[in-house]
Amino acid sequence: MYQRLNKKIKFPQILVLPSQKNLEVLTQDAHILIDALLGTGLSSPIRDPYATAITTMNASQAYTVAVDIPSGLDGRTGTTLGTAVQADLTVTFGCPKIGLYLGDAIDQAGHIEMVDIGIPDEYVQDLNPQNHLLSQKLVHPLIPPRSQSAHKGTFGHAGIVAGSPGKTGAPALAGLGALRVGTGLVTVGTPKTVAPILECKLLEIMTMALPETPEHLLGLEARSALLSFCQDKSALAFGPGLGVSSSTTELLSHLLPQLDVPCVLDADALNNLASHLDVFSRMKLPPILTPHPGEMARLLPGSSSKAINENRIGVARTFAAKHHVLLVLKGANTVIADPLGQVAICPTGNPGMASAGMGDVLTGIITGFLAQGLSAWDATRAGVYIHGLAGDLAAMSMGEPSLIASDVISAIPRALIQTISVSV
Repeated sequence: MYQRLNKKIKFPQILVLPSQKNLEVLTQDAHILIDALLGTGLSSPIRDPYATAITTMNASQAYTVAVDIPSGLDGRTGTTLGTAVQADLTVTFGCPKIGLYLGDAIDQAGHIEMVDIGIPDEYVQDLNPQNHLLSQKLVHPLIPPRSQSAHKGTFGHAGIVAGSPGKTGAPALAGLGALRVGTGLVTVGTPKTVAPILECKLLEIMTMALPETPEHLLGLEARSALLSFCQDKSALAFGPGLGVSSSTTELLSHLLPQLDVPCVLDADALNNLASHLDVFSRMKLPPILTPHPGEMARLLPGSSSKAINENRIGVARTFAAKHHVLLVLKGANTVIADPLGQVAICPTGNPGMASAGMGDVLTGIITGFLAQGLSAWDATRAGVYIHGLAGDLAAMSMGEPSLIASDVISAIPRALIQTISVSV
């Protein structure tokens, strides 16, 4: 059969070009280059002739498509093993490769497309995967439905304990983030000096002025008022713009273990408790922690942002299990870990979101989903994904360099509509 076909079809000859000069001749006028040199099992540094081929491909102006993973990347960690292809598009098969969403691969892989090659879902599930890639199809059923007979009490009451002099934007952004994902009521508890400023900033969000320290921060003076504040809330967030002091640390250490409401701990809540990690395991419900790498390094004495980013999944999974928390390690790409070892990686988000206030918006979004009755795991996955998608949609109209946190809040409705409308 092959012989009969070969008489009719002229197959191209495959040339083995040993020199870099010949490779340059082959690639310089190409419009498209297909990288299929090396696969996902690579674990040792690149050597010639592959190194020369990769260098030459990267010097070409051609549009480069990588097959499964750009050659030269570690498929498990995304680390460059000496040198790696700079792809414009990576077409990966069957299931996403974890290394495409970590480390150097974030900049090397370009746009990632997954192609179904017929691997049965039952086979994948039998492997009991502990790592998951978030998608609109996965997040779609997590968005709380809204019945025709609903009222504002149906969708929960989020309480946000935040703010200090000079840091009034943080609680405002968190409150608006919670409201934009559908929370029925949002109240910000804040030092009494800060409350009038927030009243001017916010229209749809309530405030509660709390007793404060001489430095206008929240301390033990606010303990009784805060207990009362927390009683009627369906979810709570602590930290955005809260400020750091020994009195605030003491307040959080005493208050948090008494609460039976799901909590998100962010920013200064984490900074205050960096030397009191036992508080997390003493809480009645596992809290959701949302550190960026710098805050994560403060929770792990002797570590650094660089070390955190080099092992994002390992750090998140180990810390979540040890301290019985859900950990949202923000960054590119955000990693979510639960106490049982499950990890979710979020592919949404962009460099324009490396801007002040983005984390406050995320805190509000997650708290808003918690307030509407989602489990901590579901609220965290939905919140991180919608936050990143809203950032991507905002960047399409505003551009990445100009993106600010309020742009992301404005794009949350489009992110929700797009996710709710996705075909499942």
